[in-house]
Amino acid sequence: MVTPPTDRTATGLARAIRDGEYSPTEVVDDVLERIRERNERTNAFVTVTDKLAREMAEDAERAIDEGEPLGPLHGVPVAIKDLDDVEGVRTTSGSLLFEDRVAESDSPFVARLKTAGAIVVGKTNAPEFGLGVTTDNRVAGPTGTPFDPDRVSGGSSGGAGAALADRLVPLAPGSDAGGSVRVPASFCGVYGLKPTQGVIPNVSRPNAFASHTPFSTNGPLARTVEDAALSLDVMAGVHPRDPFSVPKQESYRDAVDRPIDELEIAFSPGMGIYPVDPAVREVLEDAVSAFERAGATVDRVDPDLGHDNEAILEAYYTMATVRWRSLLENLRAEGFDPFGEDRDRLRPYLVDLVLDVDEPSTREYKRADVVRTRVLDGLADLFAEYDLLATATCATTPFPHGDEPAAIDGTEIEPYRGWVLTQPFNLTGQPAASVPAGFADGLPVGMQLAGRRHADDDVIAASAAVERQRPWHDAYPA
Repeated sequence: MVTPPTDRTATGLARAIRDGEYSPTEVVDDVLERIRERNERTNAFVTVTDKLAREMAEDAERAIDEGEPLGPLHGVPVAIKDLDDVEGVRTTSGSLLFEDRVAESDSPFVARLKTAGAIVVGKTNAPEFGLGVTTDNRVAGPTGTPFDPDRVSGGSSGGAGAALADRLVPLAPGSDAGGSVRVPASFCGVYGLKPTQGVIPNVSRPNAFASHTPFSTNGPLARTVEDAALSLDVMAGVHPRDPFSVPKQESYRDAVDRPIDELEIAFSPGMGIYPVDPAVREVLEDAVSAFERAGATVDRVDPDLGHDNEAILEAYYTMATVRWRSLLENLRAEGFDPFGEDRDRLRPYLVDLVLDVDEPSTREYKRADVVRTRVLDGLADLFAEYDLLATATCATTPFPHGDEPAAIDGTEIEPYRGWVLTQPFNLTGQPAASVPAGFADGLPVGMQLAGRRHADDDVIAASAAVERQRPWHDAYPA
């Protein structure tokens, strides 16, 4: 029995296409058919690029027929988050202001995916301008996790996570300014990696330096660690127009097969400061044994971040508010007035979070940098003794749309972001992944795995070890 293309990994598909088992047009037709049949369940896709995908597939098939050199993702379908540009395709950014905006060129990492042979089949849903760790907007509506579409898929790359878990595509990169790759990976039961700041270039304009407040970066999401590592190899590398871009490692894919018996891992479900739902904690306590079975050393250690979770979140909000307000200010150059006549076209969540709060003062901003520094130092102290830190990605499992949690395990939290444990690593720029850890009441739980700056290979190697010990490939909805 031949495995259908939609059940294959990106790595397996690329191999099957090179071996002649499938043609690129057969793969694309199969994927587009599945999107048509399944997308209504989760609302993962905002735009499906049927015509473009088929044209790219025909070009890919012609390259095979003519014996041209093939890239590592030749013929592999990929979905792009609707914050990033694909030439000739609309980029709404989840906003009514950009509902009809068509991109004039590719984002740099999209261009690299195309050069590697990947075929763009559509754009995945995101909250307005990526502001939020759930996915909803006034252009396309909410996206649900395939495990229960009435519950959130996470955000802001929620469409990407849902598309992967529902096997609509094998690759769907996202972006992460506060957990936007890792949260949907957790809520959709897939693998997501926020690499070290600068590994994947981010060419933002008009402000080339926007990605440092807080650190934000694109990152791979996939159903397997190998697929994520392969796509990172393609997307990574210095770009002259990104002041934070850094050289890539020789091969992230090679780290997948590396043993981890020499790694020392600190395990702290809530980092000593975050409340975690007992059901989530129980799953993590079981999942962390995979490291030990793979030969690594695991100690239960809480990092000293110098502040409680509320102070860290306040510092994050201070920085993020400056960035978000700057983003809205920049819209004036495009003829919009989000602070005036276009205010009613914005999602109320964005208005409440950005427009109706006092703009942070310079003093408040620099005080937030001091908190950020203490978090950096606390993690540096931990990583002086340990190679990796394993925590919960989210303190809870996916919850119903519009029902953000007000408390975790009896402790009151800030409902919009108080249940995510991802923000510290956006303050520091360190690599952090969400690895599928198991299920609580039938809903996926993610384990966050963070490492030293530029030790992305350690994070990938340990993630792959978990996958070998506790494979999750058969857990996705039928």
